[in-house]
Amino acid sequence: MHELSICLSLLDQVQAIAAEHQAQGVTLIRLRIGPLSGVEPQLLANAYPLAAAGTLAEHARLEIDSGRIEVRCRDCGATSEASPNQLLCAHCGSYQTQLISGDELLLASLELDIDTDAAAADVSSSGN
Repeated sequence: MHELSICLSLLDQVQAIAAEHQAQGVTLIRLRIGPLSGVEPQLLANAYPLAAAGTLAEHARLEIDSGRIEVRCRDCGATSEASPNQLLCAHCGSYQTQLISGDELLLASLELDIDTDAAAADVSSSGN
């Protein structure tokens, strides 16, 4: 199950961002997973608690947004939505298309638990 290794890599990235912002924890992780990414969102969601155990994101809520497939037609230049097994232009029906989106796995956003009093104290002490 490669979703577990994806979760572990994701959490490395999340923890680096949390450390950069001196966060005490992570409350929400939002991902965007395209239908052509090769990642099964439900398997990723199932692997997440195991991967997150003992990390700053252990109690974070994981939200997964399924992206959509979008193509640009090389014949007519139109941009349109497509289905996973038919990457055809919705305007002229051409199969000469270029994938614009649908294969991504993105960390869309994070919500961090930051102690604002400690952050303010750090800022004021560094100014002296």
